[in-house]
Amino acid sequence: MQKAIDRFYKVLEFLLIILLSGMAVMVFVNVVMRYAMNSGLTVSDELARYFFVWVTFIGAVVSFREHGHMGVETLVALFGRKGRVICMAVSNVVIIGVSAIFFWGTWKQFPINWSMSAPVTGLSMGFVYGIGFFTGAGCVIIALERLIRLLTGRVTEEELAAFAGENMSLEHLAERS
Repeated sequence: MQKAIDRFYKVLEFLLIILLSGMAVMVFVNVVMRYAMNSGLTVSDELARYFFVWVTFIGAVVSFREHGHMGVETLVALFGRKGRVICMAVSNVVIIGVSAIFFWGTWKQFPINWSMSAPVTGLSMGFVYGIGFFTGAGCVIIALERLIRLLTGRVTEEELAAFAGENMSLEHLAERS
């Protein structure tokens, strides 16, 4: 099962690369066309914006899985195992609540977004902002899995160290700054 989950996240990372590359290429081509030919591709501005939305929300899920979001690691690092477990449990409960609200808000807003069309492509805005379903559900699932493992005592010392920011190599720290 873990291999399938890891493959899924590799696919997400590849999708992020494709979206970011597509966004960069579209913007670059549009800039060159505007300066060289005094024209541009109107569709590229719109699609680049939508790609950016998707990169942001897919990246949030991938980053959450890798403990890449901002945390109060200096405070958590002061606690022992029991304090870290409590902090991690409270953190995951808050994340579940906020992500569930985000999912619910996307659900309530979806009919309005679906009925609206993008000005240039004519694409339903439900395709653009529907990514909230993925992000909300993805973060709830990850946080629930962590919370269940915490409550059943199956969390490892490595995970607690990652939560406290202690087990980071210099390369990993350089990536985060």
